[in-house]
Amino acid sequence: MTGRLVFVLALTCGITVGNLYFPQVVSPLVASGLGVAPTAAALVVTVAQLGYAVGVFFLVPLGDRVPYRTLVVALLGLTSVFLLVAGTATALPALVVGGGLAGVTTVAAPLVAPMVAGMVVPERRGAVTGTVLSGSIGGMLLSRAFGGVLGEGLGWRAPYLLAAGLCAVAAVVLARLLPSSAAPSRQRYPALVAESVRLLWAEAALRRSCLNQACVFGGFSAVWTAVALLLTGGRYGLDARAVGALALVNAVTMLCTPVAGRFADRRGPDVVNAVCFGAVLVAAAVLALGALGGAVGLGALVVGTLLLDVAMQSGMVANQVRIFALGPEVRSRLNTAYMTCAFLSGAAGSWAATALPGWPWVCTLVATLAAVAWLSAARRRGRAPAGRR
Repeated sequence: MTGRLVFVLALTCGITVGNLYFPQVVSPLVASGLGVAPTAAALVVTVAQLGYAVGVFFLVPLGDRVPYRTLVVALLGLTSVFLLVAGTATALPALVVGGGLAGVTTVAAPLVAPMVAGMVVPERRGAVTGTVLSGSIGGMLLSRAFGGVLGEGLGWRAPYLLAAGLCAVAAVVLARLLPSSAAPSRQRYPALVAESVRLLWAEAALRRSCLNQACVFGGFSAVWTAVALLLTGGRYGLDARAVGALALVNAVTMLCTPVAGRFADRRGPDVVNAVCFGAVLVAAAVLALGALGGAVGLGALVVGTLLLDVAMQSGMVANQVRIFALGPEVRSRLNTAYMTCAFLSGAAGSWAATALPGWPWVCTLVATLAAVAWLSAARRRGRAPAGRR
């Protein structure tokens, strides 16, 4: 695992994760370009997210059955084709189908994480996983900004076509850089898919990681759904570009995840999780000040979302270090169960943000979820034998 390969894998994760987020900013341009209603154009966002959930559950387990180089390169190639279909669509149905299929196949990031875990020594697993994850964070944060600028200047097709080209280049590069490897498992595909559910039932460490991330990611999703409503509402009266600028501020998170990974290597993932739960509680208190409006409220939103982002992403590194230590032959299936739980919780958090009566209630939800995770961890430490604490 060379530094060059780590960099390319992190960049690949950023490219593929970005495919899920740039449609959020180009959907209004799609509406005007194809002459459809904005609500109809928003389907491009919905189908991409739904497609990703399907891909995580049904394709990521193949990482334990198919050699990683073959699988990752093939999925990148398919994603490039589907994005090209979307970018050249002349009607909304073709765009929705192309974008949805691209969402299904753009699952390189959850495949790369277990692959990397198997290519480095355990003492470096957290640090390298954190570095690769920082690429995903960059894609999540930066794709919306660049997608908006590119779409405004060249039209809504430009981000799709650029993303298709980037995925094709990544496929070619990784076909040359990734080492060949044997598949770690010979199980049949239906058994691989069912195994993710069985592992969730059987492995206490996996359930612990899923609970940790579900609590934190649910609150994270609730905040980022509600903050757009808050900033564009009467309290602040800003436009959607303010939400994108807030996301760019949080790009500093990319620098924190490798640090969290090294800390997890030295002190263990439980310590990192405990710090993250405390950070989320502090973030909820700071974010509550956002209801004040004005400069004070805006500053609170910047600090609070930054703290929440750092805690969520650092906790993800710690949780993945824990689950990847359970067995090299099942890492993709472990990550499938973990990511599925996280995204289900994130969807529930986004729904809750629109159902709750106001911003203070969203902050209360974030604090409550963090408290649940912290209390669960405290009870587990209390039950553990003295030698295992």
